[in-house]
Amino acid sequence: MYHKRQVVLVRGEGARVWDADGREYVDCTAGIGVAALGHAHPVVVEALTEQAARLVTCHEGFYNDQRAALLDRLDAVTPSALDRFFLSSSGTEANEAAIKFSRAATGRPEIVSAMRGYHGKTFGALSATWGKSYRTPFEPLVPGFRMVPFNRPDAVVEAISDTTAAVLVEVVQGEGGVRPATTEYLQALRTACTNRGALLIIDEVQTGFGRTGKLFAFEHHGVAPDILTLAKSVAGGVPMGVTAFGDAVGQLPKLSHTTTFGGNPLACAVADRVIAHIVSADLPAHAAAQGRRLIDAVETLSSPRVREVRGLGLMIGIELKQPAGPAARSLMDEGILVLLAGSTVLRLLPPLVIQPEEIDRVITALGKVLA
Repeated sequence: MYHKRQVVLVRGEGARVWDADGREYVDCTAGIGVAALGHAHPVVVEALTEQAARLVTCHEGFYNDQRAALLDRLDAVTPSALDRFFLSSSGTEANEAAIKFSRAATGRPEIVSAMRGYHGKTFGALSATWGKSYRTPFEPLVPGFRMVPFNRPDAVVEAISDTTAAVLVEVVQGEGGVRPATTEYLQALRTACTNRGALLIIDEVQTGFGRTGKLFAFEHHGVAPDILTLAKSVAGGVPMGVTAFGDAVGQLPKLSHTTTFGGNPLACAVADRVIAHIVSADLPAHAAAQGRRLIDAVETLSSPRVREVRGLGLMIGIELKQPAGPAARSLMDEGILVLLAGSTVLRLLPPLVIQPEEIDRVITALGKVLA
């Protein structure tokens, strides 16, 4: 089910990883953006070992101290209107919950999402996800979903009607090629949803917790969601998803949506400390500065192979004029691991703790490969 690269990774530290032969790489994948603090960070290691020695699992049918601490932390860093949190184990689960909650809250069936958007591969999230290769093998999908062009305020505003439960959108489309939304687009969505009684769901599974240079990417645009979905960086590599919501959703029936692993003490203990460290170390500012250096350097390459450089903070897409796979393989030969976002885009999602000298290694390798 996966395209495997011919390398066996066995160890990591910070923004670097080593393979079974002892070769070192700068990791610009971070587990597809999950290792916000990098690999083997003391905050993650200590939280895991301490909590594993106390209590690993505790179902949501019981209260738990570590879960309570995380809920307080989430309440402190998210918008004040979002004061309830459903904890799960992944981003697609966070989006599934958001879709269900919006239908329950509004009594409406339709979900509007954006072309090139990606929200996960479970049935509800997949129904909101663009990409025939993801969707076709599993059709028919869940009814009531509609997709409209991204960054086209007129198209999406026109699509919202009195049957629309919610609009589900990313602030930066990750899998769709690292495409940032415009402020005009997001503000138009916010206004239209408010005027027509639909909910605005912002998917920050990939952008949340500092990756774009702000704690949350929507802060760049002066908008706030009715429902916010989070995952990836929230627990520094330990699986966790979060669906944050408030009064716009109202009260949901008991047992209408539950999970076995969500909110377990192990993940909660790590997430609480990871979020605290991201804030106290001001890693969003670090991501903004290092991402700007990297984007500026690639733009000054003036490579005939590069069509466009896009991104915010340490979420960067380099669109090439030809398939990006060979360039990704060449970068691996140079000791740099990157991702793809579609067939022609190199995607860089390094740990937020990446250091300037490591950024310089990435810039040097890109200059060589893209020359």
